[in-house]
Amino acid sequence: MKVNKKKIIVLVSLVVLLAGVACLNYFLTAQKAKNAKNNAQPEQAAPTFFATYRDDRTATRNQEILYLEEIMTSATSDEATVSDAKKMYLSLVNNMETETSLEGLIKAYGFDDCIVTISDNNVNVVIKDSELTLEETAQVLNIITEQTEYTAADVVVIPYV
Repeated sequence: MKVNKKKIIVLVSLVVLLAGVACLNYFLTAQKAKNAKNNAQPEQAAPTFFATYRDDRTATRNQEILYLEEIMTSATSDEATVSDAKKMYLSLVNNMETETSLEGLIKAYGFDDCIVTISDNNVNVVIKDSELTLEETAQVLNIITEQTEYTAADVVVIPYV
């Protein structure tokens, strides 16, 4: 019973820290963007939604990886907690690799930019385009379903300008 309480405390602490880091990252990024906008030179381009999102995603995932590594190397972590942390770590790394690969494949079809995020239940794809045709959407769905275990019903494709 005591081991379960420790696991719960560690996992809850991890989630709270992760949420805190995500909020902090959001506010720091917003402040940085505000400062950059005020100090920007006319010839500098403002960061795009896609670049900002990737930066935020990378920072958040790096923090997640650090937390998981801390759990895996902690002397106070029990075997089950370490095992769970290793599974989460491998899943995170696998999702990161798959997302990068899918983004490259989608761009290869002629889209200017895109972001792919994978969760346990679905895949979200944000594509830099004001309007997607049925054919373009089908191409994206085809890429996702061929490269992953997800079905077309699990994929959300969102145009963004």
